[in-house]
Amino acid sequence: YSNKGAMMDNRFATALVIACVLSLISTIYMAASIGTDFWYEYHTLSPAENISEAGRSIWEEFVSEEADEKTYTDALFRCNGTVGLWRRCITVPKNSHWYSPPETDMTTNCISFSLSDQFMEKYIEPGNHNSGTDLNRTYLWRLQFLLPFVSVGLMCFGALIGLCACACRSLYPAIATGVLHFLAGLCTLGLVGCYVAGIKLLHKKLPLPDDVRGEFGWSFCLACVSAPLQFMAAALFIWAARTNRKEFTLLKAYRVA
Repeated sequence: YSNKGAMMDNRFATALVIACVLSLISTIYMAASIGTDFWYEYHTLSPAENISEAGRSIWEEFVSEEADEKTYTDALFRCNGTVGLWRRCITVPKNSHWYSPPETDMTTNCISFSLSDQFMEKYIEPGNHNSGTDLNRTYLWRLQFLLPFVSVGLMCFGALIGLCACACRSLYPAIATGVLHFLAGLCTLGLVGCYVAGIKLLHKKLPLPDDVRGEFGWSFCLACVSAPLQFMAAALFIWAARTNRKEFTLLKAYRVA
């Protein structure tokens, strides 16, 4: 029975190693998706031509701290914009003075959302403060800001519990690590759902122009991939801990008998 027990121990160790690798990859993916600006991308046919005098005024308002949702969204439409959880970016010619000829040399300028922007109310008519609060979009926006940090925090806390389990030479605390990873996966899944719903609701209020195409970017895809990795890591942690516990109980009963 000792050989069988050794085989079981190797199986549990393999499961834990795979779970740790999956957890590490999902954490890297989540951190990369939070820190990059390509959650949603807008592609227009001729961004350089859009920087006319009217376009330049929109760009100036885009970089202003007082830019409202409609103002910066219009700029995103016109100027090959990208949006992340923390920043919004547009692509403009390096030299946009009125006396300069049109340029093909483009540069990307980004503006960060402030903390107050993250919790600011969204309006039924974007840009119209008198139209009333759109509660759905307001809470979706706030959740998409909070959920990724909750997800990463849960995984880090789970990793800390896993280290304590290694120090105690016990697999049983890995159940808690698995539960925390499962909750982190739910948060990541909720983040993805909130972001998609928020984008769809925004585009109902501000439809895309005919010459503009919008699509989810690679930062969004990283979050989508991170969620199943978290669920798989959770399943392996919980399986290894519970099955090892049962094997230990059976072994103990066998020895007593």
